[in-house]
Amino acid sequence: MMVLITYDVSVTTSLGRKRLRQVAKQCQNFGQRVQNSVFECLVDPTQFVELKHRLESIVDPETDSLRYYNLGANWKRRVEHYGAKETYDPEGILIVDANP
Repeated sequence: MMVLITYDVSVTTSLGRKRLRQVAKQCQNFGQRVQNSVFECLVDPTQFVELKHRLESIVDPETDSLRYYNLGANWKRRVEHYGAKETYDPEGILIVDANP
């Protein structure tokens, strides 16, 4: 299933900046960044529960927020892209340049 995850982490303190980096890192472990604080994650239900647990253990609910949009298995019909930033196929082959 495709899940869109958005977050807003307060960065007014060094701890907030650390939480922001940790949230982004966890999202990168499960998906692809498509905007600054937006990730598309192609996960199964067990992975989604794990990801939510990891993220919710990082953020401060008094100052930060997370939003999960479950686009389901038929997500391709629900996602459109227009403009800058090249689109990608999360079900395709991922090639990582080891020497950027």
